[in-house]
Amino acid sequence: MPELHPTVAELIARSNALGSDPRNTNFAGGNTSAKGTETDPVTGEDVELLWVKGSGGDLGTLKPEGLAVLRLDRMRALAGVYPGVEREDEMVAAFDYCLHGKGGAAPSIDTAMHGLVDAAHVDHLHPDSGIAIATAADGEKLTAEIFGGTVVWVPWRRPGFQLGLDIAEVKRANPQAVGTVLGGHGITAWGDTSEEAEANSRWIIETAARHIEENGAAEPFGAVRPGRAPLPEAERRAKAAALAPHLRGIASADRPVVGHFDDSDAVLDFLSRERMPALAELGTSCPDHFLRTKVKPLVVDLPADAPAEEVLEALPALHEAYRADYRAYYERYATGDSPAIRGADPAVVLVPGVGMFTYGADKQTARVAGEFYINAINVMRGAEALSSYRPIGEEEKFRIEYWALEEAKLKRRPAPKPLATRVAFVTGAASGIGKAVAGRLAAEGACVVVADLDLDKARAAAEELGGPDTAVGVAADVSDEAAVRAALDEAVLAFGGVDLVVNNAGLSLSKPLLETTEKDWDLQHDVMAKGSFLVSKNAARILTAQGTGGDIVYIASKNSVFAGPNNVAYSAAKADQAHQVRLLAAELGAHGVRVNGVNPDGVVRGSGIFAGGWGAQRAKTYGIEEEDLGAFYAQRTILKREVLPEHVANAVFALCTDDFSHTTGLHVPVDAGVAAAFLR
Repeated sequence: MPELHPTVAELIARSNALGSDPRNTNFAGGNTSAKGTETDPVTGEDVELLWVKGSGGDLGTLKPEGLAVLRLDRMRALAGVYPGVEREDEMVAAFDYCLHGKGGAAPSIDTAMHGLVDAAHVDHLHPDSGIAIATAADGEKLTAEIFGGTVVWVPWRRPGFQLGLDIAEVKRANPQAVGTVLGGHGITAWGDTSEEAEANSRWIIETAARHIEENGAAEPFGAVRPGRAPLPEAERRAKAAALAPHLRGIASADRPVVGHFDDSDAVLDFLSRERMPALAELGTSCPDHFLRTKVKPLVVDLPADAPAEEVLEALPALHEAYRADYRAYYERYATGDSPAIRGADPAVVLVPGVGMFTYGADKQTARVAGEFYINAINVMRGAEALSSYRPIGEEEKFRIEYWALEEAKLKRRPAPKPLATRVAFVTGAASGIGKAVAGRLAAEGACVVVADLDLDKARAAAEELGGPDTAVGVAADVSDEAAVRAALDEAVLAFGGVDLVVNNAGLSLSKPLLETTEKDWDLQHDVMAKGSFLVSKNAARILTAQGTGGDIVYIASKNSVFAGPNNVAYSAAKADQAHQVRLLAAELGAHGVRVNGVNPDGVVRGSGIFAGGWGAQRAKTYGIEEEDLGAFYAQRTILKREVLPEHVANAVFALCTDDFSHTTGLHVPVDAGVAAAFLR
C-alpha cells in the first residue's frame, strides 16, 4: 500500500478531530481541504494539488478515499471561463476536468470555496454557535462586535462557484482575517498550516459560543406554556409508543420511511416554550439542516396530557394541512425545470410533552434528521438569545431543496435493498433459526428487532448485525402479554413501527404420551401457541395503525402436518400455530397484512432447540448417535439434503418480498422433501 502523502495525513487527522465533535459540525456537514505538491507521473514535475472532502462524506469518519483530488492550476483557471451566477451549476461538471489521477470522491459544490481561497488549509463547518450568529437578524453587526475584523461577514449566497469567489475576495481584502461567518449558513476558516486552520476554526466556534453564553437572554424561547411541560418519563414513553405507528403511517403516505424518537432535554424544553410554534414555522436555515428535515416540521400542538385518542383524532386534519402547505410551497417556486415534488409528508413531527419523531429512508437518515433538528433548536436558541432568529428565505430554501445538483446526488445513491424501510420483529432471535432469520432480513435492508428471553444474548446478536442503526435487542417472554407489549413498544420507539413479524420462539421436550406431564404440555403451548397468539395480536395493533400492510410469518414445523413419535405436546402446539396462520390470514387481509408459515424439519446444526436437549432425545428415539442426527434426517428426505437455519431464513425472506405480494395463508415446507408432510 503506497505511503500516505503527509499533507493528506494532516488533512484526515484534522477532519476527523473537527468532525467527531458535534459542537463543530453536524454529521456529513461541512468540508475541509489542503493544498500541496506531488510529482506528476506523466511529466515527472511537481504539480500543485487540492485535496478536499468529496460529496456526501462525513468529516468525523473521513478516509483518504473520501477526498476529491484536483489540479490547482486547472481549478483556478475555471475563474476565467466562469459564465456567471445564473449558470454556475455548470461549474460542478467542470471540476471533473480538473481531477488528478484515478479514483477519489466526486467533488462537491463547495470545491470552489476551497480551491479559490488563497490559503493552504481551509475549513468550512456548520457549528451551532456559528450558525446562530449567521441566522441572527443583525448577524453582520454581531459578527463585528464579537470578532472585530478578524472574522468577516459574508451575506447569504447559495453554495457554489460565486460564493468561492466571494470568500476569496474577502480574504484578499482583509489580510488580518482568519475566517468568515456565512449569512444563514455557517463559517469558513483558513490557515497556513493544518494546525493553524484547525485552531482558527475552533477559536471562531468557541468565541461565538462564549459570547452567546455570557451575553444571551436567560430564556430565549420564553416561558413554559400551560399544558406543554414534559410528561413524566414512563407516561411520556408510553404515549410515544402509542402514537408512533400512527405518525409513521402519515409520514409514509407518499413513500415508506423508518422512524426515530427523541425525548432529550433539549427537545422537550423547546417543545414546552412559548416561542416554539412561531420558530418551528420559520423552519431551519442551514442547507444541511433543511435538506434533512424539510423546510418545517409538523407540530401536533395539543396539551401534553391530552389522551392519545384525542391526538389520533386530530392527526388526519393536521397531516392534510401540512401536505397542502408543502404542496403550495412547491407550486410557488417550481419552474418547468424543477425536479418533481419528492413527497409532501413531514420528516419531523413535534409533540409537546412527548418528544420528536423523525423519518427517513433508513434508520441512520431518520436519526440524523433528528440530530439536525436539535442543531436547529440550538441555532434558534443562540440567535434568539442575542437577537431574533431569521433564517434564509423560503424561495432560497426551495432553490436548494429542489436544486438540479441535489437531484443528481439523490440519483447517484445505490438502489435500495428489497426490505429497505421495513422493520422486522423476530422472536427467539438470539440463536438458531431466529438468529439466521434476523441476519437474512438485516442483510436484505430491514431494520431488525432481536427479541429473545435472554436480553444479553439479544443485545449481542443485534450488535453482530450492525448495532442500533440496523438492529436492537429486546427482552421478550412471549408467554407474558405485558412483556410482549413492552418489547413491541421498544421496537416502535427504536424504528417507528413494525412491518414484519416472525413468530419463531420455541422449545421442545421429546417424551412419549404417558411421560408427558401437564407442565410439559403447558410450557410448550405457552411459548409456541399462546406466545405466537400474543405477539400476533399486539403486533396487529401496530400494523393496522400504520395502515401500510405488513407480514406475519410463523415458523411452524413439518410436525404440524405429520408428527413423529414421542412429541405430542410439541406437535400439537405447532399444529395450533399452523392454524393460526390460516385464521389470521383471513382476518388481517382486509388491512393488507399477509400471514404465512414455514414448516421446517430436521434443522439440527445451529438449532437452539436441538442444542437444548431435543437432539439427544430424538436421537435416542431413533436409536442413533446425536452427531448423526442431521445426516439421519437428510437421508429420510426426498432430496437427501440436510436442512440448515439459513434455508429457513431464505423462505422467510422470500415470503416477505413483493414476489409473494398476492400470497397469504400459505405454508412453505423447508424439509428437503418429506412426502408424508405434503400439504393436500
